Amino acid sequence: MLIVDAHLDLAYTALEFGRDLRRPLSELREAERKNPTSNGIPTVSVPELQRGGVNLVFGTLFLEPVSTKAALAATKMNYLTAVEAHQKAHQQLDYYHRLADELENVVLVGDTAVLNDLLASQQNSDENATPQLGIVPLMEGADPIRDPAELEEWWARGLRIIGPAWDDTRYASGAWRGTREGFTSDGFLLMEVMADLGFILDLTHLSEQATQEALERYDGTVIATHSNCRALVDHVGQRNLSDTHIRLLGERGGVMGIVLYNRFLKQGHLKGERRDLVTLDHVVAHIDHVCQLLGSSEHVGIGSDFDGGFGWADIPAELNSVADLHLIGDKLKERGYTAVDTNNILGGNWVRRLQTSWGDT
Repeated sequence: MLIVDAHLDLAYTALEFGRDLRRPLSELREAERKNPTSNGIPTVSVPELQRGGVNLVFGTLFLEPVSTKAALAATKMNYLTAVEAHQKAHQQLDYYHRLADELENVVLVGDTAVLNDLLASQQNSDENATPQLGIVPLMEGADPIRDPAELEEWWARGLRIIGPAWDDTRYASGAWRGTREGFTSDGFLLMEVMADLGFILDLTHLSEQATQEALERYDGTVIATHSNCRALVDHVGQRNLSDTHIRLLGERGGVMGIVLYNRFLKQGHLKGERRDLVTLDHVVAHIDHVCQLLGSSEHVGIGSDFDGGFGWADIPAELNSVADLHLIGDKLKERGYTAVDTNNILGGNWVRRLQTSWGDT
């Protein structure tokens, strides 16, 4: 069974909170039981991903702008200027390169050949061997790009996906402030250069207007790594995708990943409320909404965002960690989804989208 998680803030949590993600999750939890962080009880580590059979993740370069109104209270991985953002984002990209250098079962994935080798190694590996984990670097918020002319450098270093905004950036308006603005003139230039180089554009966190502009004007591949359905949960402003934009994303051949954050899964639910109030039934409701809206299981996947500003207390009741993502497949089968549909949703859709975007590179 192929499992892909399209959104994990691995470098951010390692560098902001000092988590050694090479260690077992039990050790991370024990360490933070004595010295808790603002990010909650951890749910992700490299061994935990491998234990759960997660084959591929999109690992973010995420920094919090100091001016944000949706503060995560980052003290290290934050920025005031583009120069500072550029330097710290490279620190995070360096982290992924070190992880791949230090762990023989971790590989950075940036083209179809490496992706196919990763998939083949997992299909042919001994069941007792530690499975390989692939990481596709994803920039969440484009302020680290000081000028679109730098994009060739970022591509050469392995970056493959860019979300132009988390909060407002100088390239595009974000969803948190409820703005009606979209891309700036610099943002339209950014999209043009991104498309020329083959970058995938991540719609997640863009404002309503910016989402529309990206879907209409971006010439490359468009996805939404961690966005839920506004038709089911509308109390988080523009953060979840409207049906209009889900349809347009489907028409573009895109895929959206369902966020496993309770606040985004259940209408009216707030961070810190009882976790047993949100279950995998809520997750499947969002998945099913996309499938019914588009008439296909080929445009939805998982983008858990685990440990992305929330921890164990704010994920669905049946899940203890990222190793439990396979339980979503069990729930889908209970709801009548076929094996083909389930495999699409757990990971196949993301893999196919990468393959078609990258071609025979």
